[in-house]
Amino acid sequence: MSVTKPLPHDAAPLHVTGAARYVDDIPTPSGTLHLAFGTSAAAAGRLVGLTLDHVRAAPGVLDVLTADDLEHDADTSPSNHDEPLLCTGDIHFVGQPLFLVIATSHLNARYAARVGEPEIIKSKPILSIEDALAADARFEDGPRIYQKGDAVAGLKEAVQTLSGSITMGGQEHFYLEGQAALALPQDNGDMVVHSSTQHPTEIQHKVAHALGKPMHAVRVETRRMGGGFGGKESQGNALAVACAIAAARTGRPCKMRYDRDDDMIITGKRHDFRIDYTVGFDDDGRLSALDVTHYTRCGWSMDLSLPVADRAMLHSDNAYHLDDIRITSHRLRTNMCSATAYRGFGGPQGMLGIERVMDHVAQHLGRDPLDVRRANYYADVVQQRAAGAAIDNRPIPDTGADNASRGADPAPTQYRRDTDVAPTRQTTPYHQPVTDCIINAMTDRLMGSSSYEERRALIADWNMAQPVLKRGIALTPVKFGISFTLTHLNQAGALVHVYQDGSIHLNHGGTEMGQGLFQKVAQVAASRFGVPLEMVKITATDTGKVPNTSATAASSGSDLNGMAVQNACDEIRTRITDHLAERHQTRDITFLDGKVLIGNEEITFARAAASAYENRISLSATGYYKTPEIEWDRIAGKGRPFFYFAYGVACTEVVIDTLTGENRILRTDILHDAGASLNPALDIGQIEGGYVQGAGWLTTEELVWDADGVLKTHAPSTYKIPACSDRPDVFNVALWDQENPAQTVYRSKAVGEPPFMLGISAFMALSDAIAACGPAFGDVQAPATAEEVLRAIARTRS
Repeated sequence: MSVTKPLPHDAAPLHVTGAARYVDDIPTPSGTLHLAFGTSAAAAGRLVGLTLDHVRAAPGVLDVLTADDLEHDADTSPSNHDEPLLCTGDIHFVGQPLFLVIATSHLNARYAARVGEPEIIKSKPILSIEDALAADARFEDGPRIYQKGDAVAGLKEAVQTLSGSITMGGQEHFYLEGQAALALPQDNGDMVVHSSTQHPTEIQHKVAHALGKPMHAVRVETRRMGGGFGGKESQGNALAVACAIAAARTGRPCKMRYDRDDDMIITGKRHDFRIDYTVGFDDDGRLSALDVTHYTRCGWSMDLSLPVADRAMLHSDNAYHLDDIRITSHRLRTNMCSATAYRGFGGPQGMLGIERVMDHVAQHLGRDPLDVRRANYYADVVQQRAAGAAIDNRPIPDTGADNASRGADPAPTQYRRDTDVAPTRQTTPYHQPVTDCIINAMTDRLMGSSSYEERRALIADWNMAQPVLKRGIALTPVKFGISFTLTHLNQAGALVHVYQDGSIHLNHGGTEMGQGLFQKVAQVAASRFGVPLEMVKITATDTGKVPNTSATAASSGSDLNGMAVQNACDEIRTRITDHLAERHQTRDITFLDGKVLIGNEEITFARAAASAYENRISLSATGYYKTPEIEWDRIAGKGRPFFYFAYGVACTEVVIDTLTGENRILRTDILHDAGASLNPALDIGQIEGGYVQGAGWLTTEELVWDADGVLKTHAPSTYKIPACSDRPDVFNVALWDQENPAQTVYRSKAVGEPPFMLGISAFMALSDAIAACGPAFGDVQAPATAEEVLRAIARTRS
């Protein structure tokens, strides 16, 4: 089978040679126009005048549009219809588009956009959490609260209590390819849009609305993105809508891309949080109650802030079983670019909060933080069984997902795992049973392979002997829920063609942003037909081929689209099988290694396809999949929002210079749960990249706004993503060798977002090193830049 093989990315040769084509590389027709936004230099106020004489007179400018020039309501919001393409009067953030320049070249448009003369009556911007709370600037009437048990009573009865707070900054996506779009006008006012987007259907919807057209008049195509990380889930809407409006107005192709500074200033970031907590615990570090409050700055518009904040709440337990817990979340409106989706989608923020709690309790008790973590873990499946959980060995009903009749991978009857029956003794704070936990066993294995206990003892000796350099080590877990929390998004479609020469063409609703989704899905198709991978081609994601797609987000790309493609392939394979069975009077038919075995006879897959075609058997099929067994009430905070959990553990060792605050990651060991991996090579690459990106968020990447709401870190000269030299000197990554108990495609697990949270171990290792500097709790905040490490050392020594 092609699945499970560690194959390279399908476009790897194109990437390394520079031949991969992105939106900005598409050859444009003669007469293509270029666009740029004129933006606000104020964070809050009222636009009372806009002089554009110099803009219109600038070289190459053909037209300039303001909100008054738009024929239809042009909204770019993914949620709340609160993001007009161009300012309609109120100023909300620095970088807000005020007018649109249409010019003959990118440079002409960009220059002209700088010479507009807006007249703005400024008002005091709301920038901080405290400002927003004082103004009661929110996106919901009040805070959202999820709870289980009685945290108030639990805290009163606790043996010991602690209170604390942690702040964590936002994060710039810094995808290599910036935001870009190209609109090509068609007959009858139709529009074709090429967009660097994770969500082609949303682009289609927003463009159609802005043009006053039905969705069938707009076709959106996305071949690949040069990185997304959530930053292209909704942030590309403005460019696509602007290009479509300009193309419809001028009758000429229109193209737009942000320069890096504009991209960083205009587009949204990861939500920054402050998390306050009060925790009750016993002398062994077992938590008895937790009251935690999230404050998040959402920026000027709603964007995706509500589900992001929800997911942060849903991951406030991480891998820990908490009986009495209350989680309160404030979603605050501020005069900054709208915070948006980012890898993990709130999960990292929620997890960092509970990991700080574990660290604080451990340092207070003078215990190894890992001992406190392990004392609070959810029980593993094996532990649940030993404690008396029910086991049901009845066969699983055939859903058509795993047990397709005779094929490249004939599967035996599947039996229920121990996890198919949920013991009620451990549930999340949102009341979902945790029945697939493997975190204890994974921790045991990583402790052994990383020599955790031996190294911890050596580090203690080092720190006693070294007055300047201090080392730290931390082993932290990840338990990440997989599914969209907006239930209807958990669906996908696919379109598969088998040609009469046996070659296979397929489309699905997922987008390729470098993560290797196309290769994984092609491997699924090749395996279903039993043909070599080179027989399968996936072309650009296209709303004209697969409609009503969900964003490639929530780590769902392979789960949803892989299963949709599998179902389409199985439909065609069944048709071919039935045809051959009738002709040869046997159902002993197997698809394997590019051949079809029919009893004792063997023919090529190409001959089987040609025979089906010649006998008027359809070789085209659509596939559809929806995630089963999920339901979620986000208002009540109860239900099963996730189909399953992905797990991981990471052990990181760091060293800090107590004189300068400089620090380095010395070694990282990771054991990650990808289920039965579809492609181990791609998955390990995702794990390595996710870890480094997560560590960057918590160490070097600092977003700084000044008192006027101006982003000062809007270029690589001032915003520091991890460089190659920042990766661990020793970097060991392994996959957990166990299939997914949930019925996913080939029993694999999502691997896009979960590894990001492994980077928390780097932050906790820094906290451990800082703890060696003095008797007090260092209370390091994120990001732990060199300056923040120095401040934390001073607090530890105070």
